[in-house]
Amino acid sequence: MLATKAQPSLEGSEWEQVFANAINGEWKPSPVGLDDIVKGNCAWGAKSVKNIHPFTASSVRLISGRNNPEYSFGFIADNDNDIGKQVLDIWNARVDEIRNKYAHARNVVLIKGLDWSEYAIFELETLRYQPELYQWRRNRNNNLEGHDKESGNHRFTWQRHGSQFTIIEDVPAERLKMRIRIPPVSSIDQLLDAIGFDSSWVQVVQ
Repeated sequence: MLATKAQPSLEGSEWEQVFANAINGEWKPSPVGLDDIVKGNCAWGAKSVKNIHPFTASSVRLISGRNNPEYSFGFIADNDNDIGKQVLDIWNARVDEIRNKYAHARNVVLIKGLDWSEYAIFELETLRYQPELYQWRRNRNNNLEGHDKESGNHRFTWQRHGSQFTIIEDVPAERLKMRIRIPPVSSIDQLLDAIGFDSSWVQVVQ
């Protein structure tokens, strides 16, 4: 893939296909994003993030859907903690839906280095979250942040504009680490020759 792009990149949907091929699973992009890849009774959501140090990163922020209380419930709560509960209730309902269909639900995360030569991969269970365990408050950008009441750790961010829901996940020390050599980019002429292109493939329609 890197050899066929003018600029190196690996986007989310491409990572989903790579993982599906690697496990001989079925790639079926999901609007919910929790069952993008399926094999047997297991479903995976696939996420990709960039980080300057994939091998040692301790946490990552995973965009995990658009949770809109006004769309789901017809209203938005009056205070921050109740809004946070609505946001988590939307997430939990999606997890319940997936777990009703599959015995196992997981996420597979690709951490991409900034220069595209280093990668780390890890898996985690797709979990429900108990709203009563989290305290919600506004940050300086007026986004809601959910913090674990016991540890004080920042676990969630929710943006009213766009309804984007982000989960902050710890990265396990045991992760698959890969370093690859960036291949030279093939010329357009080389690619066209390799696929047997000729001018009859193009039809001018007037």
